[in-house]
Amino acid sequence: MQNQPRPAWRAAIAAAGAAALLATTACGGSGDSDGEVTLVVDTFGVFGYEELYRQFEEDNPGVTIEERNITELADYTPQLQQNIAAGSGAGDVVAVEEAILVQFLEQADRFVDLNEYGGAELEADYLPWKWEQGHTPDGRLIGLGTDIGSMAMCYNIELFRDAGLPTDREEVGALWPTWDEFIETGRDFQEAETGASFVSTISPYYDLLKVQPGGHTYQDRDGNLVVDSNPNVRDAWETATEMAEAGLSANLPLWSDEWNAGIQNNTFATLPCPAWMLGHIESTAGEAGNGRWDVTTVPGGGGNRGGSFLAVPAQSEQPELAAELAMLLSSPEGQLAAWEAANNLPSSEEAIDSPEVQEFTRPYFNDAPVGEIYGTSAKDLEPVYFGPDTQAIDDSFRAALEAVEQGQASPDEGWQRVLDEAERAAGEG
Repeated sequence: MQNQPRPAWRAAIAAAGAAALLATTACGGSGDSDGEVTLVVDTFGVFGYEELYRQFEEDNPGVTIEERNITELADYTPQLQQNIAAGSGAGDVVAVEEAILVQFLEQADRFVDLNEYGGAELEADYLPWKWEQGHTPDGRLIGLGTDIGSMAMCYNIELFRDAGLPTDREEVGALWPTWDEFIETGRDFQEAETGASFVSTISPYYDLLKVQPGGHTYQDRDGNLVVDSNPNVRDAWETATEMAEAGLSANLPLWSDEWNAGIQNNTFATLPCPAWMLGHIESTAGEAGNGRWDVTTVPGGGGNRGGSFLAVPAQSEQPELAAELAMLLSSPEGQLAAWEAANNLPSSEEAIDSPEVQEFTRPYFNDAPVGEIYGTSAKDLEPVYFGPDTQAIDDSFRAALEAVEQGQASPDEGWQRVLDEAERAAGEG
C-alpha cells in the first residue's frame, strides 16, 4: 500500500506517537546512541504487514520495525506465554490468536490498556463481536482485532468430476446444506472409487462444527468445565467421528508432511477453508494445482476458525508508539493492506464491504469470488467464547479424534478419553 492521507482516527493517535518519539529520542531511548528506536512485532503465520511497516517508518522518522515471526502457532504460543509471564522478552506489539486471548485478558495488568491511547474511539472499525472479544469484563481494551477466519469449503474439481459429482461451485454447495447431506455426498464419492478420500482428516471438520452454533465451547464464561454438558461439543464430536466410521477420511494428520503431500497429489477432495487456508493450498500445491480447487459454502451456514488480535505488553518501553503501530495495523486501512498481501479476511465491517474485498476473485481457485463468499459468511457468524484452557483441551480432542480415525478407539472410548483429559487440562482431574 502506498502512503495515503491519514484518516481522522489516524491523525488523532499520531499526535501521541509523535510525542512519545520526541521523548524517546531526547533521552536516547532503548535504541542506538543516535536516538533511533526499534519496535519489535511478534507474529505467527503470515500477517501481510510488510507495506504497513514501511508506511509507519516513513511517517515516523527514526523508527525501525523488526518483525519476529514463528510460523507455527503451536510453537509461538508457549514462547509468548513465557515472555508475558516473565515480564521481559515479548515484542512491543504481539499477535494473539483468539483461542488464547482470554488467558491474557485475565492478566490485564501485563498489557497496555489501549483506551488510554485513543482506542476507545475505534469501536466502529470492527465487527461488534470482535470488538467485544478484545475487552476485559471491566472495560480495559487489551486486543485490537485483525483478521477473522470465516469459513468456506474448498473442493477438488478433478476428483469431483472423476466421481461423477457436479463441479460448479453453486451446484456443489447445494449438495450439502446440512452436515448429514455432506456425509451422504461423501458416501457417494467413496462409492465412485476414484482412489482418493472425501476428507483428509476429521479434525478440521470438528473444529468448524464446534463453533458454528456460537455461545461457548469447553468452558462457560464463569470458567466452569462444560465439555460433557455442552450439546454443541458432543454433536460436533459425533458428526466428525461419523465421517471416520463412514470411511471418508484419508487419515492424514493436519499440517503433517503427509497431509501437505495429499494436497499436492489429489489424495482428498474437500477441506474446510477459512480465508487464510487458501494461501496454504496455493503455496503447497504450486503451479500443478492451479485450477484444480474451487471454493463454495460450508454445510450449516458459516462458522469461524482462527483470527487474531494485536496487543501491547506492559513491558514495552515504547507503549505510545507501540499503540499507534497496533492501531495502524488493525485499522480498516491496515486490514485491507493485509487482505491484499495475504488474503487475511478483515474484521472491520467497513473493510469487508469495500470493493477491494467484495469484488476480489482468486484466479488460482477458478476465479472464485472469495471476497463475496467469505464476506457474507463473516456477517453470519455467531460469536464464540473460548475459555482459558481451550488450547490444551483442543489438543486432547485432536489426539482422541486421531485415535478414532486410525481405529485405535471407538467413538465412545475416544469421548471418555477426552472427558478425562479435559478435566486434567482444566485442573479438575
